[in-house]
Amino acid sequence: MTETMKALRRLFQEADTPSVAQALVGMYLEHTLEDGGKLEGWIVDCEAYLGPEDEAAHSYGLRKTPRVAAMYQEAGSIYLYQMHRHTILNIVTREAGLPQGVMIRALEPAPEYLAAMQENRQGQTGVALTNGPGKLMAALQVPFSLYGESIFTSPLHLVPEKRRQPKQVLAVPRIGIPNKGKWTDLPLRYVCRGNPYVTKQLKKDVSPDWGWQTH
Repeated sequence: MTETMKALRRLFQEADTPSVAQALVGMYLEHTLEDGGKLEGWIVDCEAYLGPEDEAAHSYGLRKTPRVAAMYQEAGSIYLYQMHRHTILNIVTREAGLPQGVMIRALEPAPEYLAAMQENRQGQTGVALTNGPGKLMAALQVPFSLYGESIFTSPLHLVPEKRRQPKQVLAVPRIGIPNKGKWTDLPLRYVCRGNPYVTKQLKKDVSPDWGWQTH
């Protein structure tokens, strides 16, 4: 195991969930397909969920159902759920039994995999390819069978050596969290400022360097 991977594992084990979410902005996500091919990109937008106190979390109140079983596993476990026929990726961030996690909302595709990801999305081009949680999972062709596996060792995994450094990570309210009291407005969403693939990013706010220290 590389030193960067050891450091990443420690982050998941020791840091609070918002800190992990912020650190995931710029992290490289790689999916190795059964045929040996790969689909990859950089995380640019993610949301922290602080169940059991977080009214927007599936594990609010320590809710335990078969659907959320993976949320109670060790840090780094993959929690997948389906919404409107889309699969959504979440990564568990705390020790087993404390169901907190980060939802991956948007991804900037690596250029060499862009054509394959567009094909997976029926020819979709532009930022709409992966600027939403269901979109990026379809582009990456992640199967639901990875539910409960590890984001460190499964076919879907993080590659800290390829991480990019954002110029600025903004903390803003999460999307689609109505009527949840203070949890609706808390700044628990973390985005790479100026990146075009951020969900609902305005064109006028896109930076020439797409928000990276180097691009």
